[in-house]
Amino acid sequence: MGAAMRRIHVGNALSAFGLGFTVPYLYVYVAQVRGLGAMTAGLVLAVFAVAALIVLPFAGRAIVRRGPLPVLLVALVTAAVGALGLGLSGSAAAVLLSASALGAGQAVMQPALATMIVDCSTMETRSRAFATQFFLQNLGLGVGGLIGGHLVDPTDAGSFTLLFSLEAAMFLLLVVVMATVRMPHSPRITDAPRQSARAGWKELLGNRAMVQLCVLGFVLFFACYGQFESGLSAYGVEAAGISTSALGTALAANTLVIVVAQFAVLRFVERRKRSRVIASVGLIWAVAWAVAGYAGLGNGSQTMATAAFISTYALFGLGEAMLSPTLAPLVADLAPTGMAGQYNSAFALVKQLALAVGPAVGGPLGASLHAPYIVVFLLFSLGITVLAVRLGRQLTEVQNHPSAVRSRVVAQGGAAAGQAPAHA
Repeated sequence: MGAAMRRIHVGNALSAFGLGFTVPYLYVYVAQVRGLGAMTAGLVLAVFAVAALIVLPFAGRAIVRRGPLPVLLVALVTAAVGALGLGLSGSAAAVLLSASALGAGQAVMQPALATMIVDCSTMETRSRAFATQFFLQNLGLGVGGLIGGHLVDPTDAGSFTLLFSLEAAMFLLLVVVMATVRMPHSPRITDAPRQSARAGWKELLGNRAMVQLCVLGFVLFFACYGQFESGLSAYGVEAAGISTSALGTALAANTLVIVVAQFAVLRFVERRKRSRVIASVGLIWAVAWAVAGYAGLGNGSQTMATAAFISTYALFGLGEAMLSPTLAPLVADLAPTGMAGQYNSAFALVKQLALAVGPAVGGPLGASLHAPYIVVFLLFSLGITVLAVRLGRQLTEVQNHPSAVRSRVVAQGGAAAGQAPAHA
């Protein structure tokens, strides 16, 4: 890795570490510590999603025009102000305003950092770069949540103020780190004839492969991430009788599998067509939902049900580890020159939509209609496989299987060993 990429990865780790401090305890802080009630706490969580949906369409255009680094710095300062505001807020209005700032800043960080990775990597190194990003994000969230859990005291509002202040400090430290990054020159919209924002979105929507990838991405995030802390956890508690400690163990197992398996599966993923990797993830997740169904049947012992439920989260983690070096590089390879920021923001917008709709649908279904819940999301997982196969027909060889194209170029003497071939 070059110096720029190292700083970008440090930035990913620090931002995840800061978010891990507070995200698991946000509901308790607003509802109980500040005494604002469950309704306000629920609105705070909704504000995060709404703020992301509002700013992401504009973030992509800003990244394309100004570059990802200035946009990232603004997002970091905004998030720091929001985090500090949450720690000091005592009224519902102040809490909601601070949460919207934190949510907006957090949402814009994702496509900005992803675009920086694209600009600092080549087609040969991109999958490994995004795998490292995902690894560090999960590690940062896990470590941040662990440390935050030992710092907070539900009876002491000051401990939460300290926690949010530390989160704000992480974002400001990241501003200092990222301000030293020297980005390579990459084409911007300002280098080409000026076009309107509407024209940019029209061009994106005219890219049939990108539209299919966005549909596939919505189903992926809806059927997995959108269920982790809502429908699947409700199903585990209500149908399988899983204790809260076992639920925490399942979430830890998910993170552990990602951390352990990420680089182990990377070589396997890099050598195969991206569409087939995504299709395989759909099958793995279908097995995961089947195992969750077994946990809720009640035919075995409670120990067996708990083990099956933990295995479900572990299988989801395996699928996530396969997706991290696949989805983001594919988005980058589908983007025309200079448009990576807009494409990354569009995909992040799809993810936020799925994360907003997923809990709203899965939560009530998982808590009350146990068998239909498992069947519906098992079918969604199989749908991922079908959509991935269809997407593969829209991709060029270099988009779907770049390692095979590179191997042929080197074998034919088109590029010397170790020399990166030109982008298609």
